[in-house]
Amino acid sequence: MKTNLLNTDGKKTKEITLPSCFSTKIREDVVAKVLEAKKNTQPYSPSPVAGKQHSASGKIRHRRHVWQTHYGRGMSRIPRKVMSQRGTQFNWEGAEISSTKGGRRAHPPKTISMGNTIKINKKELLLALKSAISATANEKIIIKKYTSLEKGGAFPLVVESKIVKLKTKELLKSIKEILGGNLFNIAIKKKTQRAGKGKMRGRKYKKSAGLLIVIGSKEKLKTKTFDVVNTRFLGVEDLAKGGLGRLTLYTEEAIRELASKFTSSSKSQTKELGALK
Repeated sequence: MKTNLLNTDGKKTKEITLPSCFSTKIREDVVAKVLEAKKNTQPYSPSPVAGKQHSASGKIRHRRHVWQTHYGRGMSRIPRKVMSQRGTQFNWEGAEISSTKGGRRAHPPKTISMGNTIKINKKELLLALKSAISATANEKIIIKKYTSLEKGGAFPLVVESKIVKLKTKELLKSIKEILGGNLFNIAIKKKTQRAGKGKMRGRKYKKSAGLLIVIGSKEKLKTKTFDVVNTRFLGVEDLAKGGLGRLTLYTEEAIRELASKFTSSSKSQTKELGALK
């Protein structure tokens, strides 16, 4: 599989051969499985001792004909605090259980139930990563993801490594020339206010993913306008969270590194994926 190498002005300089990972058969089911396995939720719960910090013994006696027992009084067997010892006809107060004042919650959320225990095989993780990379070169999948696109372009987008040395203003200008006006509107991350009750539930804003720039492991690029990831840490979540076919721009160095990464032995590949886990 071949593609055009573009310069910072968006003009074709030469044609390059892409690594085999760009022509891998796309397995949406395996990608979905990996994304499910990588989901994480911040655990939350009340204090484990909430409602239990009291002096109620919980030892309720119901023996017959014994002073200060619950026998014959129609009193439930719940932990009680002794408020006074003499002369007030058993001035006790219920504690701990959910129906009492200052008691614990009935069925509180538990942190132990919030941990993601789904595991994924290393070979499946490797196949999912290759599928996610391959989807960035598939025009049909990209058009399906971005419904505003009537016509795509030559995918994947590969640019000279000089782009990482540009300053922010020049970088934006360069990417606009590479992508064109239609794709550039999709590439910019947008933040909008959610419509509906979600605004009251801690998710007032929603953001679009925008363009992903994949750079070489020794390259550096700082920008808040686009997401940037180097090939060493490139994962399925970067490429396929929210659906396969994310708009992605690769540097020439990143393509070289991906070629060496996926043509190396299977042992070294699984070792690298184990580190990503």
